[in-house]
Amino acid sequence: MSEQLKQEQVLTHSFASTEAGRDELYMYSLRKMADENVQKDVNLITNLPTLRAFFYTCDEVMMKYAETEFALVVLDIAQFKAVNEFCGRSAGDYVLKQIAAALIRIAEARPLSYICHMRADIFVLLTPYLGQDDIVSVVNELKSDVDNIEVDCKLLPAFGICTTINNGRATSYLKDCATSALNTIKGKFYASYAFFDEEMRTRQLKNKKIENEIVPALKNGELKLFVQPKVDMTNGKIVGGEALVRWVRPDNSMVSPGEFIPVLETDGFIINVDYYMWEQVFAFIAEMLENKQQPVPISINVSRVHAYDTDFMQVLKELSEKYDVPATYVPLELTESAFSDNENMMYDCMRELRKQGFKVSMDDYGTGYSNMRMLKNEPVDEIKVDRAFVNDIDNQKGRVILKYTLEMLKELGANIIIEGVETEAQKDFLIECGCKKAQGFLFYKPMPVDDFKELILESGR
Repeated sequence: MSEQLKQEQVLTHSFASTEAGRDELYMYSLRKMADENVQKDVNLITNLPTLRAFFYTCDEVMMKYAETEFALVVLDIAQFKAVNEFCGRSAGDYVLKQIAAALIRIAEARPLSYICHMRADIFVLLTPYLGQDDIVSVVNELKSDVDNIEVDCKLLPAFGICTTINNGRATSYLKDCATSALNTIKGKFYASYAFFDEEMRTRQLKNKKIENEIVPALKNGELKLFVQPKVDMTNGKIVGGEALVRWVRPDNSMVSPGEFIPVLETDGFIINVDYYMWEQVFAFIAEMLENKQQPVPISINVSRVHAYDTDFMQVLKELSEKYDVPATYVPLELTESAFSDNENMMYDCMRELRKQGFKVSMDDYGTGYSNMRMLKNEPVDEIKVDRAFVNDIDNQKGRVILKYTLEMLKELGANIIIEGVETEAQKDFLIECGCKKAQGFLFYKPMPVDDFKELILESGR
């Protein structure tokens, strides 16, 4: 047995005999892990410690200096990959080394300050917190250093800040909170830093609650299929519907889709929810067909997260076969955001799904340039004009824009549906423009699927 190992055994035995000793043993263990990890976990480009080593070191320091308040700063460069793509990998590495040098200078000038190279272009700094102005001055100094790096690309640094005041002293938690603050301003040229505040904390807790409750909610049948009818404005006949998910708790209270859908899109669970809702739609249409009742097409939403989900086309095909429902009964609504991250893949999927008989609906038309590109390059079966156009018809210019937008879309031969129709004046103007189909509260709000079924049957009588 080595002499070092004998000493460690003696220390462990003596420390464990008292409560104070157990605390000291914990500190000793942290220090030992920190020393080991700092030595072996370093970034090969900047030679700075990685996140794991940083966690060990900072947890020990904040425990040892329990009376000192600390601030944790996360630094990220927006669109850093452009530096590598346009200036070359060596220029990107040069930028990272310059940022590391700037952080080292700051850490050396501020006792009890520690830094790490988290990954790619993300760095983290822990430093004593002497007031908001103190941290802002650190951030501004870092920003100035980044701005002065000589490289043929514009660098746009962003800083997220979280302090130990009211936020605990776990490094990993501080890092997560600072990252949340960073994400609120990343890529915005007019804001370079953001503090994690009470509003963010409330939102974070609410989001975490949703994440914890959504799985049992799905298992317990709390996620319900609602449908908003699409109508022919000239005669009030139901010509289709849009499937929407509603979260109805056991006490009949509802969680707003605006609250839970963004959370599910962020953590990826929206895919599970989409699959569940899609199956509900196919099952509903299959039941009507089996009962010799005439259904109408019910469109389903394809979330932007499916841009990374290579299975969703197969899922749709299998549902159509499983329930023996022709694909034409289930149009697919895609928004611009579905194409923003993985455009080519989504275009390929759209073409393949149309070959299988699915119709493609362009949702929220008019909200972005890629809508126009899709119209020009890719065939779509239905275009849903965004409610923003309809809201402006009281304005003469708004009426002109809507009128000629509809004329252009008619020339392209697509089926047109107007979203958000809420007044008789809007309806009359749209009919005057030759547009018949619409969705909106003037006609119907989203309703439980069983109510929608009754509506269809009454409309067909």
